[in-house]
Amino acid sequence: MTIQDEDRRLLAQIARMYYLDDLTQSEISKALGIYRTSISRLLKKAREEGVVQIKITEGTGKYEIEERMESVFQLKRVVVVPDNPELSESGRKKAVARAGAELMKNIIVDGDVVGFAWGTTMGSLIGEFTDCEQRSAHFVPLVGGPGPMETKYHVNAIVYSIANDFGGESYLIDAAAVVERKETRDEIVQAHYFRKISDLWDRLTVAIVGVGAPISNSNMIWTGFYGDKEIADLNRHNAIGDICSRFYDPEGTLIESELTERTIAIPLERLRNTRYTIALAESVEKAPSIIGAIKGKYINTLVTNEETALEMLRLEAQKKSQVMN
Repeated sequence: MTIQDEDRRLLAQIARMYYLDDLTQSEISKALGIYRTSISRLLKKAREEGVVQIKITEGTGKYEIEERMESVFQLKRVVVVPDNPELSESGRKKAVARAGAELMKNIIVDGDVVGFAWGTTMGSLIGEFTDCEQRSAHFVPLVGGPGPMETKYHVNAIVYSIANDFGGESYLIDAAAVVERKETRDEIVQAHYFRKISDLWDRLTVAIVGVGAPISNSNMIWTGFYGDKEIADLNRHNAIGDICSRFYDPEGTLIESELTERTIAIPLERLRNTRYTIALAESVEKAPSIIGAIKGKYINTLVTNEETALEMLRLEAQKKSQVMN
């Protein structure tokens, strides 16, 4: 046996003990009488020389989609939840919320100002942080409350619950997202209690938001919160979606209308300055809305499901093909 063969035999022995027998490097060091630092170096050499070949099979397709999404849409981070045909609509939202919660646990740090919007997917975050590390952070609504929706979807309920789980401080908004008169909106945002909310918005470091579907796919949120006049006005402006009840067109341009003057919510431009603005959104219908939010640079991170991600990639490829032709 040559010296080279002996070296490879040792590499194989150490690799088997580490990868197959699940021994620690310290245990291998004691068993073979080799320095602990040498074990680490030899394991690295085993990989470099092909004695050990690591193949990742589980979730490969998911990671490829995430990387493609990050590249195509220039996003900081994309998390794709694998499709499960057995899940109901609420189950799909819950799966996206759970993945979003795991991401939030890893990125929220002491001193952060964390803002939340409201909605069904956002409401599904409640109960997903029971085992999170405690953080000295501030948690604040980014928009007033919704119309006739269940209490668990209210932004104050979301903020209070998650702040409590993190051991942080919560702040609440005692107003609807859209009020009837501009004067009412002005009175609220100029009130003494609201100054703290505005100050936190200026210091926002992490935002978690939903993305509203196009008006043509109106659901209970649209019909319960906006009248026919408002919906017609948004359609005239070619609204494709909203974040925090502030609407934008397919290119991400904000829509300024009479409705804007009655809306109590953070200006979307401020979301461009955060460390993370995370959108939790899924459904093929929302794909154009999410793309519009990305073009407006209102989000830099996306948590969605596989079906939605593939539709977004399809729409983007289709648009490029049309431009080339």
